[in-house]
Amino acid sequence: MATRTETTAAGVHPADAHDVIRVRGARENNLREIDVDIPKRRLTVFTGVSGSGKSSLVFATIAAESRRLIDETYSTFLQGFMPSLPRPDVDDLSGVTTAILVDQERLGANARSTVGTVTDAHAMLRHLFSRLGEPYVGPPTAFSFNVPTSRASGVMRTDRAGGTTEKTVVRDQVYLGGMCPECEGRGTVSDLDLSVIVDESRSLNDGAILAPGYKADGWMVRGFSESGFVDPDKPVRDYSDTERHDFLYRDKGKIKALGMNMTYQGLIPKLRESMFSRDPASLQPHVRRFVERAAVFGPCPACEGTRLNEAARSATIHGASIADVCGMQITDAADWVRGVDEPEVAPLVAHLVALLDSVVEIGLGYLSLDRPAGTLSGGEAQRVKMIRHLGSALTDVTYVFDEPTIGLHPHDIARMNDLLVDLRDKGNTVLVVEHKPEAIAVADHVVDLGPGAGSDGGTLCYEGTVDGLRASGTLTGRHLDDRARLKNSVREPTGALEIRGARQNNLQGIDVDIPTGVLTVVTGVAGSGKSSLIHGNLAGRDGVVVVDQGAIKGSRRSNPATYTGLLEPVRKAFAKANGVKPALFSANSEGACPTCKGNGRIYTELGFMETVETPCEDCGGRRFMAEVLDHTLGGKNIADVLDLSVTEAHAFFSTGEARVPAVATTLTHLRDVGLGYLHLGQPLNTLSGGERQRLKLAMHMGERGGTYVLDEPTTGLHLADVENLLALLDQLVDAGKTVVVIEHHQAVMAHADHLVDLGPGAGHDGGRVVFEGTPAELVADRSTLTGRHLADYVGG
Repeated sequence: MATRTETTAAGVHPADAHDVIRVRGARENNLREIDVDIPKRRLTVFTGVSGSGKSSLVFATIAAESRRLIDETYSTFLQGFMPSLPRPDVDDLSGVTTAILVDQERLGANARSTVGTVTDAHAMLRHLFSRLGEPYVGPPTAFSFNVPTSRASGVMRTDRAGGTTEKTVVRDQVYLGGMCPECEGRGTVSDLDLSVIVDESRSLNDGAILAPGYKADGWMVRGFSESGFVDPDKPVRDYSDTERHDFLYRDKGKIKALGMNMTYQGLIPKLRESMFSRDPASLQPHVRRFVERAAVFGPCPACEGTRLNEAARSATIHGASIADVCGMQITDAADWVRGVDEPEVAPLVAHLVALLDSVVEIGLGYLSLDRPAGTLSGGEAQRVKMIRHLGSALTDVTYVFDEPTIGLHPHDIARMNDLLVDLRDKGNTVLVVEHKPEAIAVADHVVDLGPGAGSDGGTLCYEGTVDGLRASGTLTGRHLDDRARLKNSVREPTGALEIRGARQNNLQGIDVDIPTGVLTVVTGVAGSGKSSLIHGNLAGRDGVVVVDQGAIKGSRRSNPATYTGLLEPVRKAFAKANGVKPALFSANSEGACPTCKGNGRIYTELGFMETVETPCEDCGGRRFMAEVLDHTLGGKNIADVLDLSVTEAHAFFSTGEARVPAVATTLTHLRDVGLGYLHLGQPLNTLSGGERQRLKLAMHMGERGGTYVLDEPTTGLHLADVENLLALLDQLVDAGKTVVVIEHHQAVMAHADHLVDLGPGAGHDGGRVVFEGTPAELVADRSTLTGRHLADYVGG
């Protein structure tokens, strides 16, 4: 039963329908008939453990209904071309305003997107250089790396006026753009590492081709061996120039080989068509790993990575080209723009300065405008999206944020809080899903869901003020003021991983020794060089496993059961119990529903519009043929099993007829990393960055030795779960592993055996080691930002 205050901190009475978003009987996902009144024009924070139902209430109910209602305002004709959005499972939802989602979805679906294009700063710079740049090279498009320069002769133009038709020929029509013709505006060129594809010391018959599927005695290789172009018994390194060209690069053409007429094509173009031009997610895992090893990307030599042609780079203002400005750290770019004082561009300069200052204010001043958008972390992407709304004149809209403090040092969280409060003070409703106590503290209103995750969550545990939450006795309330203590003693290292003269990105030639056999935490403000130091110098070494929050590669059919490999022994157990083939229990093979081909969903492509996704009517979204679901194990069919949570599945596969020890072991690891609430068949693309990282970590549990690198493992963790994470890190170290954690959470810092603090600032103001030692020494020292925040946290 929820504890509930009668008024909010701002004095808004819940009964006033004009001042609240009124939710009654919300049942999306695991929500259990939630009734809640959310005050408008206030800052409301939603708390609870991962999987408690926060996102189901905020995103899948309130924000989803807002979007659905907006879509209904369009004409019936237009709605026919738009996705048909179902109404959320809720009895009543009133008082909804236009919702703007600012989530953690990474930017950069388009390889051409940069920080400059996403924020519109590049568009403003293009106008600036088209006005003031010397020499003059053309209109704003002349500085756009997305517009090519081309010349068209003999273009026919038809003019119709007064019922007559006049035809003229336009000669030498020029389309002026700034795109580099070599890399087509991407800034990088790709090539293939031939040494990964061909072992030139071998002959074709000895297995010279290393690509998957090209076995020495296989059909694919026989096409080359019997083509007559090469000697199959001669090492590739001994080929003549003609043989080498025919083997590797010959154009597609008809030949007689293998006793038939067949199409012959050189190995490299054949591989480009069959492997390298395809979506990596559609490839088999072993093929995908080969492609990732063989594809080599580097800066375009023609434009030096700037994406722009020579003409666009030739125009300068005050000695700097547009490529120079975009390559600057944004704090420096803002100072450069301030120096442009020509009166004819004063309004444009004022807008550009305000925009760049917003980027700095939001804690991203260390980025550059030419930074590819796809390389930003989820937290950085969310803050970039915020920039679009900070200067907006819109009021009385609902802004929805998903953990906006992710990736922020404690020093930067206060600035983020100020931005959220500013949005509220403009007359907007701000809804924030958060775990950090510093962010919860500024809320006008708190909604706490739980008490647990999955089937153990979905109830309203508390609604009211922050002070009321502290006294409520809920899991969040009890842990809101948790403070970790410094350890009485730290582990002794067994050795060191040496890093010498590190200069990646903003690192300034630093030397660091990462101790082995202990827990090392690398800290510093966002942009100080933490990831550059660790990922740029440890990743790729023998025995080093990087467990990050990056997307897990796989198709939309992938789920925790397929990713961890536990589904294979489950299929075999079903097959043995029912006397049929294991393939029958695969939604990607014989057991798949023929209508949706085992997807469970029907995807309708609408050209340039959003793809429509609907449940398969024949299988009801269960993915399997009806006759497959007649086969059971322990009273459940395969679809029932995939619908189990990790915790439920662990109990199911640990005892009785369904006991499968190998599956139970994998599920134990998933539960140990805090993913007990995930469902086995949940699509991987629905997991957060923190969940993806913990899923990857579970795959390595039980291994002995090695070095593990974790990137902000507290992401998405409830206050009560941080203690469990610390125990897990101890478990890894006690198993003989070296654990290196990039982290901002003070509880993890306090628990470290060794700390490496980078700074003192971000970008070119960072990149130096400002402290190395134990947490106790850092607290006693207090000479760095991290040290002062950690001292305050532990009460030192």
